Amino acid sequence: MSTQIKITRITTANVREKKIKGEKIAMLTAYDYPTALVADSAGVDIILVGDSLGMVVLGYDSTIPVTMDEMIHHTKAVSRAAQRAMVVGDMPFMSYQISVDEAMFNAGRFLKEAGAQAVKLEGGAEVAEITKRLSSAGIPVMGHIGLTPQAVHQFGGYKVQGKSKQAAQKIMADAKALEEAGAFAIVLECVPAELGKSISEAISIPTIGIGGGVHCDGQVLVFHDMLGIFDRFTPKFVKKYANIKEQQETAIKQYVDEVKTGIFPSNEHSF
Repeated sequence: MSTQIKITRITTANVREKKIKGEKIAMLTAYDYPTALVADSAGVDIILVGDSLGMVVLGYDSTIPVTMDEMIHHTKAVSRAAQRAMVVGDMPFMSYQISVDEAMFNAGRFLKEAGAQAVKLEGGAEVAEITKRLSSAGIPVMGHIGLTPQAVHQFGGYKVQGKSKQAAQKIMADAKALEEAGAFAIVLECVPAELGKSISEAISIPTIGIGGGVHCDGQVLVFHDMLGIFDRFTPKFVKKYANIKEQQETAIKQYVDEVKTGIFPSNEHSF
């Protein structure tokens, strides 16, 4: 008689507990079934289906054009693969800014249709009310402050945020507002390491850095960045753990050459 090993999915309670125990949280983006399978089996704690898919998968110039339907489509694929990791759906531009009701509806789609366990939305104190309403309705919310890509035009580009005392105080206030509103974790993007440390120490919920310094409670990278697949530009905070694009190109060139010269298929690959 065979026995199946039950896989326990990571929950918001587990994520909070990791901060209390001083255990670092590993988060990675994924946008499709095979990528999520690999991330899940490799031990990633949280898989973020980021709106960064607009740039690294769909070829947009920014995250702004990404739609809810595109996000739902990709989150469904990731949810089919992830057994252990928590899946977080990234709410795209204008899916939550218009009204609380629309934010509730769209966030609900991530859980109801796409199988995610939580949503992420950008902004600080200005989205605290939405965060509170979503959390009260049973939709876990991950915040995102510092450099928020959906506001790239307002920032005038992808720049480090919180360098001045006033700007740092604003980001700290945003973190506390999101904590009070019920967010279970906060992404800190492109902020000075000292500010990342101060915020991580000042709030009880985990911080997940992406250019936020070593003192954050966890880290997140974009899958295509850390494997060298996407190379239109590489942010300073990215560490490349492989150069998959180079390997892909080498393999494909070899395939093309073998097809054109008649080497492939050989008898081994024929019926």
